[in-house]
Amino acid sequence: MIEAVRWDGTTLHLLDQRRLPETVSVDAYTTGDTVRQAIAELRVRGAPAIGIAAAYGLVLAMAPYRNATAAEFAAALARESAHLKSARPTAVNLAWALDRVARAGAWLAMRAEAEAIHAEDRAMCRAIGEHGVHLIRPGCGVMTHCNAGALAVSELGTATAPLYLAHVRGVPFRVYACETRPLLQGARLTAWELARAGIDVTVICDSAAAQTMASGDVDLVIVGTDRVTRNGDVVNKIGTSGLAVLARHFGIPFYVACPASTFDAHTETGADVTIEQRGREEVATIGERTFVPDGAKVRNPAFDVTPAALVTGLITDKGLLASPR
Repeated sequence: MIEAVRWDGTTLHLLDQRRLPETVSVDAYTTGDTVRQAIAELRVRGAPAIGIAAAYGLVLAMAPYRNATAAEFAAALARESAHLKSARPTAVNLAWALDRVARAGAWLAMRAEAEAIHAEDRAMCRAIGEHGVHLIRPGCGVMTHCNAGALAVSELGTATAPLYLAHVRGVPFRVYACETRPLLQGARLTAWELARAGIDVTVICDSAAAQTMASGDVDLVIVGTDRVTRNGDVVNKIGTSGLAVLARHFGIPFYVACPASTFDAHTETGADVTIEQRGREEVATIGERTFVPDGAKVRNPAFDVTPAALVTGLITDKGLLASPR
């Protein structure tokens, strides 16, 4: 499987996901500032992958301070960590990984901690897959949204981990990938990686989700998430909450796959989460063409909140958990 994030001990290599599926481009990063830019520009995306990249970004940012005094090192660490955190404020894995690396202390210990986070993420993906693979029954249809696949983490993905394991074990099933406007992560990324793996995948327009569910072709929905708040609300790519409402209407189980690190015990509900607002151009333009007139405003939230009451269960690396409804 292609790696979205690769570390060789001194340099971070990131697959530029903006250019998929037309071009597979892996770029090298040697500074914290360029890693922050890559995160902000969605060259790397997906909550776990963002956290891993940020962890290595902090290691790179602090490399010049390896021989600084304790006071200089501490000041630089606070400054560089805050700078990286500002890249994507909604994804809890970003702050979690940065705080964990920062607590390691000396630079060599920070590097080891970042590498440990990466290794744990691989194990986490496999554990999520094992805890959710029984949900993928022969002949079933699975709908997913955005990309919570191998491109969003380090190996099997979160929402796709049960799919990959079921496929390897010979279970026949089909996947409906919502295109996920405005950046088309479902069409460009999820469909690309599943098709490469030989999984039966069909791309649908976001607006076709209700019709596809009504047709009886969908047996369950599995999505990822960037944050689960204390009460069980799920913060994920814009459009997720609409799928949850539709799934409830059609009596379709709605599962969220995520690592334990995505649980945010410090935030009570989804209403308390700052939702990232992204630029006009993502909605107004596609390629070189502009589809929104200059006189019209654009609203472009990157995420929405799915209430815990609409979630059937959480597929985590610790097990399959019932939603706290």
